[in-house]
Amino acid sequence: MTQIDQEAKVAQVTIELQGKFAYVTFDHVAARNAMTVGMYESLKSICLDIANNSNIRVAIFRGAGGKSFVSGSDIAQFSSFKNGEDGVRYEEAIHDYLNPLASLPIPTIAVIDGMAVGGGLAIATCCDFRIATPEAKFGVPIARTLGNCLYPGNIAWLAAHMGMNIMRRMLLLAEMIPASELLAQGYLLATYDQEQLGKEADALAERLGKLAPITQKASKLTMARMIASQLPDCQDLIRETYGSDDFKNGVASFLKGEPPVWSGK
Repeated sequence: MTQIDQEAKVAQVTIELQGKFAYVTFDHVAARNAMTVGMYESLKSICLDIANNSNIRVAIFRGAGGKSFVSGSDIAQFSSFKNGEDGVRYEEAIHDYLNPLASLPIPTIAVIDGMAVGGGLAIATCCDFRIATPEAKFGVPIARTLGNCLYPGNIAWLAAHMGMNIMRRMLLLAEMIPASELLAQGYLLATYDQEQLGKEADALAERLGKLAPITQKASKLTMARMIASQLPDCQDLIRETYGSDDFKNGVASFLKGEPPVWSGK
């Protein structure tokens, strides 16, 4: 088995069914569960399968390894981007990968120990409820790291769950927000020590699984449609950002482990 094959094998999203619950795990421990394209595709496929399985009442999402939920997306893929159109296609693809999760007709729980960053924050926010360790941190520090941007649907979804003020701090100041603040704000349902997380996730799933499923479906999908109902066309902004010298420099610097120097071009 080649090194590439070995890396591909451990970069995966898995599902385990236990009765009426589905346990979905992001497993890319060597990269703090950063999402590869294959992992995003698996997540989409798994969510579509869950949506078509009437026996599943609750889905629980968690990162492998106990140190990170999902630390973002695989940065190496950006090295092949040639212009802003690549960025537009990528952001639309990410939206397409995450939409089946956001629109699942059943309640979902994100169990977060460690970081939920970038794509990981988006995945956690697509879930209905989030529980985390007190040490967990959340953010989208792309203004400090890569110099890219987000799809408007993802920003609208994040803002609806966190509020614009927190989103400004994440996107414009590149702040990582601690679990304690997001618990007080309501983004997190609760925080628990790491050894309690699994048990508390199961207890929450049991509570959700006893309630009226059609009512839950109608309620959560109505809220999702409300958020998506007035999305603006921001392709020009995405195209400009991904086509910039700053983005190319940000990716190259990140992969070298060096701090980027922003030119504004």
